[in-house]
Amino acid sequence: MSPLSRLNPLFHQPVRTRLAVLLWREPQSFSELKSQLGLTDGNLDAHLRKLSAAGYLHSRMVTAGRPHTLYQLSESGTEAFEKYRTTLQLLLE
Repeated sequence: MSPLSRLNPLFHQPVRTRLAVLLWREPQSFSELKSQLGLTDGNLDAHLRKLSAAGYLHSRMVTAGRPHTLYQLSESGTEAFEKYRTTLQLLLE
């Protein structure tokens, strides 16, 4: 199987690749992600839902101060993103 055929289609989309990079290390709020990515509410929500439906995303509500939701890659999301990065590196070598 060629490296191209092994690219994870959920991450091999520009916005979701950038989302994964932002969520890889630390949780971020919807408004932080929206600001960093320059997306509309609906566009960001659609991408978060796709990652969440695949089990790649955790979200948790924070009620201290102004209530907001924090998002972070789940363990399976982190593993899938690592595989995606490795496959990209193979393609670039």
